Amino acid sequence: MADPEVRVEATPTEDTPADDVAMADDGDEAEAKAGDGEEVSTLPQAEAPKRATFLDYLKSPMVELVLGTGSDQAVLTAHQAMLVKSPYFADVCAQFSEGSKRRIELPDEDLNATGSFLEYLYMDEYFPRRLNSHKDSPLEPDDSVPTPDDSGAALLKHAKVYTIAEKFGMPALKSLAHSKIHRATSTAKGEIAYARYVYDKTSASDETIRKPVAAFWATRSHVLRHEAEAEFRAMCLEYPQFGFDVLSLVLDMKEKRGERHEGSSQQPPASGRKRARVSQG
Repeated sequence: MADPEVRVEATPTEDTPADDVAMADDGDEAEAKAGDGEEVSTLPQAEAPKRATFLDYLKSPMVELVLGTGSDQAVLTAHQAMLVKSPYFADVCAQFSEGSKRRIELPDEDLNATGSFLEYLYMDEYFPRRLNSHKDSPLEPDDSVPTPDDSGAALLKHAKVYTIAEKFGMPALKSLAHSKIHRATSTAKGEIAYARYVYDKTSASDETIRKPVAAFWATRSHVLRHEAEAEFRAMCLEYPQFGFDVLSLVLDMKEKRGERHEGSSQQPPASGRKRARVSQG
């Protein structure tokens, strides 16, 4: 059995003032807590970053966006603090010098798609909006879309927002635009116009938007025969990759149907056990 521990309490003396004794006791207590598994930090606590308010955005400098050329040129304006949410514009705005004119040339960008991009920066949505938060929510009516939509206006509106979101580095907007594409209605000719835009403006590796286009036409041979055969032929000649993608999906579906048919028509495998021979003796 160990000898009992003898603890000598510190008492203030002329050489050790009372305040020093108290500090020593506090240090012992902190070490004890640390020994019990509690982390004791002596570093100063970092202040939480200040939350940006909407007023802070509005106080930031205005930036001009110049779209188009010649008589088709249009100038849009936006607050710089809003624009820099986009990595693309953050890089451009970082090059502005103090007191210089904040002007960005975008001669090749679509005016309506850029307007939708800016609307999203300010509102986290763009017209036409979803009617509710449900994943299958329809979109609010859009009077600018003709009926019937042979031009593919509804589909093209969101496809252009999708491509501009890709360029400006806005994945959330890109996802939103893609979800609206699947809520838009159109005719066969409108779908071909949309397919032409997708295969012209998007990367060959972007299966997110290209694969559904090819799948749409791979499962609608009756539509091709009666509503858009000429347009489909022209599309295949203009964009051979589109024709190949559709054909590949058609052959895949045919192969799967053949495998299911063969599987259902096969007789059950016979037992490997031999029947006992009957003795003829």
